[in-house]
Amino acid sequence: MSDRDVSTQQARESFEEYVAARRTALLRTAYLLTGQHADAEDLVQMALVKAVPHWRRISDDPEPYVRRILAREATNRWRRRRWREVSSDVLPETLSEGTDPTDREVLRQALMRLSPRQRAVVVLRYFDDLTEQQTAEVLGIGLGTVKSHGHTRWPGCGS
Repeated sequence: MSDRDVSTQQARESFEEYVAARRTALLRTAYLLTGQHADAEDLVQMALVKAVPHWRRISDDPEPYVRRILAREATNRWRRRRWREVSSDVLPETLSEGTDPTDREVLRQALMRLSPRQRAVVVLRYFDDLTEQQTAEVLGIGLGTVKSHGHTRWPGCGS
């Protein structure tokens, strides 16, 4: 087996170990960014597919790179879908009487009211526990933008 074959095999094993170890956390982040389980799974898959060609370069610390892909792709998906939304005369089903919305649903709804960039800042800062500086680097935005988005009052949450 040549050195290149060994290197390729090591990169593949490293990638597979990363996915096995971080899949749940990546799915959680993607779900918080998209608000839908199926979209979250698609988003994680897309991010991992985009990370593979760069794996040898990023394998020492892939998390910031993969998070950046997640955040950017979530924003891009929102932009592509935004114009496709169609109004309807039929209201969606409501919760059955006596059922209180769970904290998760309240959180999901609050996140969905934020802009994609605000949502990315909130998810990375408060759910993935990144510092303001790390969040700015992952999203490729200024530290002041992270601070202002992180301190913006959430729509519909308190006064």
